[in-house]
Amino acid sequence: MPRPAPAELIEATRRGDRSALARVLSIVERGGEAAREVGRAAHGHGDGHDDDDAYTVGITGAPGAGKSTLTSALVDLVRGRDERVAVLAIDPSSPFSGGAILGDRVRMGDHALDEGVFIRSMATRGHLGGLAVAAPEAVRVLAAAGYPWVLLETVGVGQVEVEVVGQADTTLVVVNPGWGDAVQANKAGLMEIADVFVVNKADRPGARETARDLERMLQMAQPGDGGWRPPVVQATATSGDGVAEVWQAVADHRAHLESTGGLDERRRRRAAEEVTRLVAARLLERARATMAGPRATELAEAVATGHLDPWTAADELLGADAARH
Repeated sequence: MPRPAPAELIEATRRGDRSALARVLSIVERGGEAAREVGRAAHGHGDGHDDDDAYTVGITGAPGAGKSTLTSALVDLVRGRDERVAVLAIDPSSPFSGGAILGDRVRMGDHALDEGVFIRSMATRGHLGGLAVAAPEAVRVLAAAGYPWVLLETVGVGQVEVEVVGQADTTLVVVNPGWGDAVQANKAGLMEIADVFVVNKADRPGARETARDLERMLQMAQPGDGGWRPPVVQATATSGDGVAEVWQAVADHRAHLESTGGLDERRRRRAAEEVTRLVAARLLERARATMAGPRATELAEAVATGHLDPWTAADELLGADAARH
C-alpha cells in the first residue's frame, strides 16, 4: 500500500482522524522535504482570520514545579466548557518519541480516552533547526485538526524550552513557594517571557512570600506588551484550587492583546522569526553539504596547518557555493 501524501494526511486530520494527526506530527518532528510538504498543506487552512488559529498557551518553569499537574487541571477546565484542547509536551533532551515526558502522559491519563483531548510529546529527533522550527508547524497542524486551544508544556527552563514556549500567545511561568524559584525565574530569562506567574503548591509554607517577592520584582520591571503587567496567581493544581483563576488570567491577557492589537503584532513578529529560523536552517543544511566536499577537506587541512586563515577558507567555500546556486 502506498503511503498517503502529507496533503492527504492533513485532510484526514481535518476530518478527525487521530492516527493521521499522529503521523503528521511525526513527519513534522523528523523534518526534511516531507515536513515542508506538511507545512505547505497545513498553512492557510482557514481564511486568514484569527478565529481560524489555535490560541497557544505556554507553560514553563523549573522541573518539579507541577507544570504537568497544572496542565492536566487546565485541560479539565477547558473540557468542562466543551472546548477541544491539545497538549504538546516539549522535551528537547530526548532523541526518542516520548522520552522523559512519558511520566507526564501517565499523569494526564484521565484524558487518554477523551476524543476532545490530544496529547503529544515532542522531541527534536534530528530535525534540522530543532524544536524552535518544528513546534510552530505542529501548532498549525493541530489548528488544522480543529483544536482551538494548544498548551505547550516544557520539561525544564533551558534555552530551547524558553525559546519554544516564548512563541506562545500567552506564557505561564510556574514557580513553587520559596525565593529560590523566583531567583531562578529571573536568571533563566523567564521574567521577560512571562505573561502570567503561577505560584503552584500554594498550600505550602512560603507561597504568599513568593508571590509578594514576584510582585516586587515586577514593580521594578518595565511593563510588557501594551502596558500589560503579569499577574501573580496562587494555585494548588493537585486540588484544583486557584486553577480557574489561572485560566481567567489567560483570558484577561488574551482580551488585552486583542483589544490593543497586541495579538496580531505578536503573531506577525513570530511569523518573521519563524521565517528567519527556516532560512537559517536551510542555510545550515547547505553549509553542511558544502563542507562534505573534497575542497572543504583541503581547506580545513590548510587552516589546521597554518597555511590559510579560516576566514579566507570560508569565503572561498561560500563563493563556490554561491556559484553553484
